[in-house]
Amino acid sequence: MGHVIILVIHVFLAVSIIGLVLLQRGKGAEAGAGFGAGASGTVFGARGSSTALSKATAILATLFFVTSLALAFLGGRRVEQPKSLLERAETTQQSAPAAQVPALPASTAPAPSGAPVDTQAPPSQSPAPKP
Repeated sequence: MGHVIILVIHVFLAVSIIGLVLLQRGKGAEAGAGFGAGASGTVFGARGSSTALSKATAILATLFFVTSLALAFLGGRRVEQPKSLLERAETTQQSAPAAQVPALPASTAPAPSGAPVDTQAPPSQSPAPKP
């Protein structure tokens, strides 16, 4: 369950980083200042906009890196539970062996239906079953 939460945070961080990078002005944006676009960066001050956005991008990138490592760690762990039905059957047979049932003596074995039961003959003299 923990890996699902980390994965959701990871995707949110990725989308946030993309948004912050798209909001930032590139180095070539200053070339338009000579043609009247110089006032576009004055909302946060002369350098405040790039510093705040670049710090936020660095923080989100660090968190993205941490969640990447966490997902790699969680994905690399071996799961102790069997993955298929055959593996589950093997583990249940190994963990709980079947109880040993003693064999019944021939004299107490039930006779097939319709066959005469000879109670006087000892078990060694009973007739052999016909195939």
